[in-house]
Amino acid sequence: MTPYEVMKKKNQYPDYQRLEKPKDPFTTLEPFLNSWTIGFDRHFQLLEELRNASKSTYPPYNIVQVDDGETYLIEIAAAGFTKEDIEVSVKENQLVVTGTRGTDDAEYLHKGIASRDFEQSFALADDVKVVDASMTDGILSIRLEREIPEHKKPRTIKIK
Repeated sequence: MTPYEVMKKKNQYPDYQRLEKPKDPFTTLEPFLNSWTIGFDRHFQLLEELRNASKSTYPPYNIVQVDDGETYLIEIAAAGFTKEDIEVSVKENQLVVTGTRGTDDAEYLHKGIASRDFEQSFALADDVKVVDASMTDGILSIRLEREIPEHKKPRTIKIK
């Protein structure tokens, strides 16, 4: 619940009907940023995609930065899924993990392990590449590495 909604609910402002919801900072800053940024269109598009992305919490996952700082590990708790039930794909800087289970004809007395289908998306920076994926003990591990191209590494310009 936003602070605005809390104040409205508690009637802290007598004129709460006239209060406007706070504006999105990205839309407020967009004209300013576009006036002095060049070539950042892809980054603004990525921010827009992140803002509009659904915030799914199933299945739970971890994102771990490995000690060298250039390697990342996404760990997804996919209990009850097999390697064949899961698809990992990358398309246009978007990592998509999809889990699909077949129908289960068993008659459960209690079903506490979620086995619903899922799709989890992760936005990747231009220089982050998916290296591999493995499944061990119900945990899907996806290893990512940052590969900085030579033209993006710091360099010194000689003065003529």
